[in-house]
Amino acid sequence: MDADEAVETIQREMTAFARRARASAGRMHPELSLVSYTLLGHLEESEGCRATDLAAHYALDKSTVSRQVAALERARLVERRVDPGDHRVQVLHLTEEGRRILAQVTDSRRTAFRERLADWPEEDLRRFAGYLVRYNAWATRAEES
Repeated sequence: MDADEAVETIQREMTAFARRARASAGRMHPELSLVSYTLLGHLEESEGCRATDLAAHYALDKSTVSRQVAALERARLVERRVDPGDHRVQVLHLTEEGRRILAQVTDSRRTAFRERLADWPEEDLRRFAGYLVRYNAWATRAEES
């Protein structure tokens, strides 16, 4: 396989991976899309942030994030709090229910990955993890430029 064929294979396989990830998100929690799951994860990791920060971080349209956040608020997974440093700003935070659902879905996803990768040698797992980190680091550098 030459480099062009390899790039084509990577693109095709990553597209299939994304489709499976979106489909499996609904099975793990019917009300939690892959985008919602990702946003909850970021809110937990960042200990809260503004909706505009979410849109910028994930290169999503503000209206997309707004709809997702509204759905998460209706489901009582996210709440808005006034920023103590600037009372004009509202910061999104996970609710206790949001933390519980995120932990539950994260555990289910981790189990699914472990099952899928169970017969991979440890060296292959390390190499694959390194490649994914390297691939995603390029996107982060490109966003910062």
